[in-house]
Amino acid sequence: MIERAYTQGENSGIAVWTEDEAGPYQTVPYPGASWQPAGEPKRMPHEYVRRGTAKLLTLFHPATGVVRAHGVRRTTNEILHPWLREELQDIVESLPERETVLGPEENLSEWKSWQEGLSVKITLPKELPPLRMVVVWDNIIGHLNAELLLWMFSKGIMVLYTPLGGSWLNMSESIQRILVGRALSGEHPRYPEQIIEWLEAAARGWNRNPTPFEWGGRRALRRARARKRRHALGGSGACTRRPIRRRRNIMEKWRHASQTTH
Repeated sequence: MIERAYTQGENSGIAVWTEDEAGPYQTVPYPGASWQPAGEPKRMPHEYVRRGTAKLLTLFHPATGVVRAHGVRRTTNEILHPWLREELQDIVESLPERETVLGPEENLSEWKSWQEGLSVKITLPKELPPLRMVVVWDNIIGHLNAELLLWMFSKGIMVLYTPLGGSWLNMSESIQRILVGRALSGEHPRYPEQIIEWLEAAARGWNRNPTPFEWGGRRALRRARARKRRHALGGSGACTRRPIRRRRNIMEKWRHASQTTH
């Protein structure tokens, strides 16, 4: 379902966003390059004072590359949910109206189509507005809140949870690595407020010229070609738990015979 959202969602008139919380980030020296004169590297202290941590709330739109980021000290429901509601409300209001108007049964079928093949399905309300948006996020307790889900459904927002061990399916993690690298690489924040300021500044800088993200891309094509080469002659995916003896080639025999023993 998540791959279908990334590859088909926008083409069918449904906005696809991802959400994630990154961190915590401590007030410690962060390794990385910095703009310093040649021969005068930036020196970091060997000790630091722990003054708390900061986290980053992220909403990411892969099709345009636009990111909505907010730095916080904690990610409790009392902090996360109001921010999500405000940002999602603003996003939905900015979306264009869908070109095709579906009847009640077709509309319900479209909502249910995003749960096909799932072993655990969310109970959808009987009356639903037109589907406007899909949000991909992690399967954590804060995202399973019934009140928040009902509010999202009322705004035309469907949710897709990443499976256990499948957080790599959340494209927010990709943009978070970029923002954190730009904000903290080679720096030593003294206070959590500095971390928050630098992370949000990195997000604002990114949004001045955002780069769209595409699911798969060249890397996926390389993996597909590699699989074809490995399995060109067919065969099963079986493996052995003990190493298989193989004959040494000429160079390996020469190296073995030339080893110094004493």
